Amino acid sequence: MKKIASTFAFILLAMFAIADNSYISKNIILRTVNSVQKESRLSGQLINRGVTQAAALWTEADGTAEEFTAFCVENTCKNAADRELLFSRLCDNFEAILGHNNRVTIELSLPVHVSGYPSLPIDELFAAYDGLSHFTDDMFNNKIAFIIILNFPHYTLKEKSENAAKWSSLEWGYARLGDLFTARVPADVQQNITAATTAADNYIANYNICMNKVKSNDGQLFWTKDLKLISHWGLRDELKAAYADPYNGLKKQQLIYDIMKRIIEQSIPKDVINGTKYYWYPSANLMYLDKTGIIGPTEKNARYQYLLNNFRAEKAADAYYADSSTFIDRRFNDDLEFSLNDIERLFTAFMSAPEVKQVASLISKKLDRKLQPFDIWYNGFKNRSDVNESSLDAKTRAKYPNKESFVADLPNILQTMGFTPEKARFICEHVTVDASVGAGHAWESRMKSDNSRLRTRIGDNGMDYKGFNIGIHEFGHNVEQTFSLHNVPNYFLAGVPNTAFTEALAFTFQQHDLELLGVNAQDTMSAYYDLLDNFWGCYEIMGVSLLDIRIWQWMYAHPDADAAALKDAVLQLSKDIWNEFYAPVFKSKDQTILAVYSHIIIDPLYLTAYPLGYLISFQLQDYFKDKDLGAEVERIYSQGCLIPQYWLQKAVGTKLTVTPFVKAAANAAHVVQDYEKQQEEAAKKTKKGKK
Repeated sequence: MKKIASTFAFILLAMFAIADNSYISKNIILRTVNSVQKESRLSGQLINRGVTQAAALWTEADGTAEEFTAFCVENTCKNAADRELLFSRLCDNFEAILGHNNRVTIELSLPVHVSGYPSLPIDELFAAYDGLSHFTDDMFNNKIAFIIILNFPHYTLKEKSENAAKWSSLEWGYARLGDLFTARVPADVQQNITAATTAADNYIANYNICMNKVKSNDGQLFWTKDLKLISHWGLRDELKAAYADPYNGLKKQQLIYDIMKRIIEQSIPKDVINGTKYYWYPSANLMYLDKTGIIGPTEKNARYQYLLNNFRAEKAADAYYADSSTFIDRRFNDDLEFSLNDIERLFTAFMSAPEVKQVASLISKKLDRKLQPFDIWYNGFKNRSDVNESSLDAKTRAKYPNKESFVADLPNILQTMGFTPEKARFICEHVTVDASVGAGHAWESRMKSDNSRLRTRIGDNGMDYKGFNIGIHEFGHNVEQTFSLHNVPNYFLAGVPNTAFTEALAFTFQQHDLELLGVNAQDTMSAYYDLLDNFWGCYEIMGVSLLDIRIWQWMYAHPDADAAALKDAVLQLSKDIWNEFYAPVFKSKDQTILAVYSHIIIDPLYLTAYPLGYLISFQLQDYFKDKDLGAEVERIYSQGCLIPQYWLQKAVGTKLTVTPFVKAAANAAHVVQDYEKQQEEAAKKTKKGKK
């Protein structure tokens, strides 16, 4: 036993940087390890790791040093069989705790997230309530957390990478259980984080522009009386839809772009947010009630105050993490399990690739004009760009006049995409559809006896095309959520490595929306157009993601800044990123359009999941070619929550890289350019023949 303790002394020395400032001294740790090894047949390495990590989190309130040693000896499993039995019991118990609390949160949030509820001031308070806000404290106070740490200690991302292929599904479950308790963040700090994000979410969810009150400088109205567009999703999607309007499309886009800039700069009058009293001329930023234009009072940097509140709430938790000192570290190392340096290298390589200019040149040619900043949302590579959105709205409203008709069609949607009737029925039995107040989202289930939630906008006159498009995207999430909960080897492997992997499947689903509507059936060129569309979308969202990262880096560097200073910083950072990665392509400098994304306000550092999703989606879809989609989706999303690169390696045989995507886009641009040139020449010959 002494020899084993000596063998693993280096582990203790490496971890004493954490334990050195703890209540439990180095000598007590060594003594405790020796005492545990006399009673347990578990490996010396495991015992060393468990005791050391438990010591780093043990406080005087938990007991004396002698009580710490006694606790470790009593609660470290005696052998591998006991450890596996304990793991099985923890799977059952945590599914009950997490699953039922998730259900409570869903129920309390219904008036905020789902349409049909009269709004009450108390709704936001209940939506902010978190039944698990004391969860970590409770688990440490009753010492369940310490039992877990002793028997299922935490492994770093580097260690998981080194052991990925060596570990069995059971050992991976052990490792994921070890990720559960790595810090002791007080309940009031957790509650403040929840309150800040809920308040920001409510602010954005109710941030609509009534487009029937928006006029161009020459007084034109372009939109119907019932169109309210949420920022930023609705505005962006309307701008994208305008590519199909050959008459007023460009004017609409320029007007929406002016609205976006007003939101970003916070020069937007607060009376036009959800307001119908005044006509608003965004370009001049004047409001008219009669013939006299006025400049209305603004939000006073409210947008950036919500962002600042999120930062301060998250930063307050930093002191309670031993190995992840900032929220940025936690988001990338612990949540995404990609290092920030790796992310920045991937994104920089992609956005700096010369192939971007090749694709941009093709877009400019298709538009027959120079690119403008809002063309980062160019929609012309999609078949749907050739279809007027009003006709799509008519089709979806006729097909889905209410929520029930959409629910009834979900099994058919899955079967059209390649799932068997039995599997489609199984998935739909575990999904509940709600009409959303906001743009839409998917909410996972945390226990097998509950359903995941699909939420999208469904109006009184039926589901419009935007609602259907978003609904299909969210349904992709639900399919992942079903397989990754019900099919995985054990409860602690439930889910996917990070949000990018669920976004990848959601993107895959979303790209089938027109096919599901029976519009523009696939042809031989569709794959090339879809690839270019994804490439351009990835190029756009990578810049937004980098902005999100740099905003948080700036806030950490300026923790005492106010909302006005933060706004100025966001504007400058957005210009810097634009000038580095977009100005060489668009030939215009100092644009702030990247800062319009609402995710920056409501979902701290979430945006990185989207470009990762595009990259992962490309590799998945490339793999799905000529394969049974339903069977492969089930296989891939039943692997469990492995680390990202290993998950992808097992799924499609390669790790994540940008090179194949960039090369494929260059080839697609060449093919499309030749194809469209041939189409033009054929059209000219036909026209000449008629003459």
